[in-house]
Amino acid sequence: MNVIYTEKAPAAIGPYSQAMQIGSLLFTSGQIPIDPATGEIHGTTIAEQAEQVMKNLGEVLAAAGLTYTDTVKTTCFLADMADFAAFNEVYGKYFTGKPARSCVAVKTLPKNVLCEVEVIAGK
Repeated sequence: MNVIYTEKAPAAIGPYSQAMQIGSLLFTSGQIPIDPATGEIHGTTIAEQAEQVMKNLGEVLAAAGLTYTDTVKTTCFLADMADFAAFNEVYGKYFTGKPARSCVAVKTLPKNVLCEVEVIAGK
């Protein structure tokens, strides 16, 4: 197993890694809309926050030599299912390969953000 880390995505805020790679498979931790340059939450709307989450995931994928199109499964967490359509619009710009996906509403996310996404990818 290899630990994947990049300074272009937020550092883990707990005892976990940005991602783990075993063989050709990558398992990312959930990414929230933290701007890695400032360490602050980026955006106040679901669209703004989703854009930052996707950028963060893209950087973690790139650190493992992968892209969004190598993604086979995503798990998406929303603070409010009423944000589903706006979230989906941003999501669809990045995950054009249409990976398998679960999307659920949760009571609270870290730092009270509006969304979090984790990915399984591989070649």
